[in-house]
Amino acid sequence: MKNITIDTTVGEIVRAFPARSRVFENLGIDYCCGGKKPLGEVCHRRGLDPATVVAMLSALDRVPESSQADPDTITLSDLCDHIERIHHGYLREELPRLDFMTHKVAAVHGDSEPQLVEVRRVFEDFKAKVASHTQEEDENVFPAIRKLEAAGCDKNVASRLAANFEKLEAEHEKTGATLRQFKTLTDDYTPPEWGCNTLRALYDGLARLEKDMHQHVHEENNVLFPKALAMARAGAVGQLEATT
Repeated sequence: MKNITIDTTVGEIVRAFPARSRVFENLGIDYCCGGKKPLGEVCHRRGLDPATVVAMLSALDRVPESSQADPDTITLSDLCDHIERIHHGYLREELPRLDFMTHKVAAVHGDSEPQLVEVRRVFEDFKAKVASHTQEEDENVFPAIRKLEAAGCDKNVASRLAANFEKLEAEHEKTGATLRQFKTLTDDYTPPEWGCNTLRALYDGLARLEKDMHQHVHEENNVLFPKALAMARAGAVGQLEATT
């Protein structure tokens, strides 16, 4: 759908590009059960300017799906900031939205489509584990990396970081396995023809979650953790040489 007009139904708008559901959710517009209503009518009833809403939808269409930062060219502290702001920030905003949708589609369609109940079960476990994981990084691991870069380290830092990184990478492996479950349960994020717009938005959201998590884990496993560990070990060696 290239052009959105006031006569385009909100359901058609989301069906063409499910990520647009975010705009409607923020504005309190029902795009699922109320999806057959034209955009102009919906805006009139909610006291919204249709041109502004169309502009918001069009702007969303142009938003790049990933950050433009090159994680390999910035400082470790800046990379920690980037991960917290972009990836952890995304999870804080997106997981409650996906939580609502997994609950809704399981409640509405679960009797006839049991895989949606399984999606809900897997998501609940995923959400809890990701919250604990990111909290550990934000409150303990990233501050330690920033301190390492700013002030160096004592001889015990390298071993502590190595243990932390090993634990976090093991959790990343489990996250990857869960993402593969989502992909299998949703037929590669392909909604059925009968799927309502909430279901379509959910599948789109899960696909975007997978993409962001892959980039997120890459930046930690392949850039942040190895560089921080190398810096810690180099500092420990330098400290040892200075005392001998």
